[in-house]
Amino acid sequence: MKTYGGVTAKSRKRCTHRCKCGQDGDKTGSCSCTPREIHQYRSRISGPLLDRIDIHIEVPAVRYRDLAERAEGESSAVIVGRVERAREIQLERFKGTRVHCNAHMAPRQIRKFCEPDAAGHRLLEVVTEKLGFSARAYTRILKVARTIADLEGAESIREHHIAEAVQYRSLDRKTG
Repeated sequence: MKTYGGVTAKSRKRCTHRCKCGQDGDKTGSCSCTPREIHQYRSRISGPLLDRIDIHIEVPAVRYRDLAERAEGESSAVIVGRVERAREIQLERFKGTRVHCNAHMAPRQIRKFCEPDAAGHRLLEVVTEKLGFSARAYTRILKVARTIADLEGAESIREHHIAEAVQYRSLDRKTG
């Protein structure tokens, strides 16, 4: 298991399909579930459980054309370097405390280190009201936004960090 500054990395992954047949959201349109069945399937996961998961993302099937494309993306070495710098920022931020990363911040630390700019506050207000985020989801968004800012090397949380963090809460969004 990989360690960062003496801290062991633990992974808490939860995976689920969007519907019973597993095809909802697939571009081929092969989902046979009714809207009611999709709602019932998604209701199996309670809101309080979803609130405890930091990031929810949808991972669609990848088309052959995209797999076969020869375009070069960002190298793993560059990504690793950015992650290591973000971890160093967090270790320095929490030096002298029992906290080692943004995910483990207490409410007092969230208030201190996760203050977004004015535009970020406005965005949080709009999405919290419109999408019905819980208080716990709100704090998760702030923690993830802080991590996004750290990965960018930004001192403060800005609107685009909040926007990206909100995108990672797709299962919280109200569904019919």
